[in-house]
Amino acid sequence: MIKDFSMLLKFIKFCIVGFSGLIVDFGITYLLKEKAKVHRYIANSIGFISAASTNYILNRIWTFKSQNPDIATEYLSFIIVSMVGLGINNTALYLIEKKFKVNFYVAKFFAIIITTVWNFLANNYITF
Repeated sequence: MIKDFSMLLKFIKFCIVGFSGLIVDFGITYLLKEKAKVHRYIANSIGFISAASTNYILNRIWTFKSQNPDIATEYLSFIIVSMVGLGINNTALYLIEKKFKVNFYVAKFFAIIITTVWNFLANNYITF
């Protein structure tokens, strides 16, 4: 029971950190896509990677309370998990937007939800 609560608490913290990443991700994606006229999937990728980097720092300190002295390896693991997540994110974004004819930003929101589940589980069991 306590282990389940601990996992739930980690997931809630992960989601809070993820929400801050959502703001970073959407903000950068919007600026690049709408203002700089960067291709939507490149803008999406840059937004996603920027959010992943800020999320690593916050998750290391707050969510998982990592004491691992090998920060470079841990960060690399987090980024690899995030890159797999990026593939999941872009695939989900494409399918939701193009196949289901959903607005790009609405599709992006649902793609982020799908990716969040992957990122939490992979980081909980692999990175941290």
